[in-house]
Amino acid sequence: MHNGTSQYDDQGKDPVVVLLHGFAENAGVWDIQQAYLKDRFRVITPDLPGAGGVPVTTPLTIESMADYVYAILLAENVEKATIIGHSMGGYVALAFVEKYPQLVQGLGLFHSTATADTEEKKEARRKSIRMIQQYGAETFARQTLPNMFSPAFKTAQPDRTDAYVQMGMQCSEAAMIAYYEAMMQRPDRTAILKNTTTPVLFIIGKDDAAVPTDIILPQITLPRISSIHIFDQVGHMGMWEIYETANVVLQQFVEFCQL
Repeated sequence: MHNGTSQYDDQGKDPVVVLLHGFAENAGVWDIQQAYLKDRFRVITPDLPGAGGVPVTTPLTIESMADYVYAILLAENVEKATIIGHSMGGYVALAFVEKYPQLVQGLGLFHSTATADTEEKKEARRKSIRMIQQYGAETFARQTLPNMFSPAFKTAQPDRTDAYVQMGMQCSEAAMIAYYEAMMQRPDRTAILKNTTTPVLFIIGKDDAAVPTDIILPQITLPRISSIHIFDQVGHMGMWEIYETANVVLQQFVEFCQL
């Protein structure tokens, strides 16, 4: 069980990989990857503001969360890192690349997108905010978070699905709403993909309802160097749904970014 403290490995190790969690998650969402990668790299898995006991900062924006990650890397004496973000964490990673490109060796969009919210997506988020305000964060987590997994995984792994819901229930109402508002306000960052000289990793689930393939596929040709992995019968949670494959993909990507 994640105890609300971010995990920073010992300072001596290189290369550095930063794993950023998504909406209603905390650093514990990466526990399997942390355990696998820590013998090879220095792994930093911060709790973003609003998660794992870290207070919500106001105003909370995608950019302010990128600044928060930068402050951690500064405190940890990190000069270069591969930054990988899941979903909302990917939005934070893109903002980080925009603001602090000199620190970035590689960028990973793990079920994430560089495009801004469409009006339709914004309306869906507003509807979610109203649901949280009306019924509370726990009810919202129970009702919506199982949909992050593919139908096949939900059927085969009800315990894991429930564990994810339990993690979501630790996220406060205020944090959930702040995250939604931050995501709605974020700009399009496809120019970052076009302009970056660092390799970009795309992990895509064919059953991902949150970030559908038709949104992602036009982006994979934008970077100069793309590593693209598309998975059948995987939803929005590849780090759990196909954790062994995800571990190897992350390991190979971080190693490639050192070349």
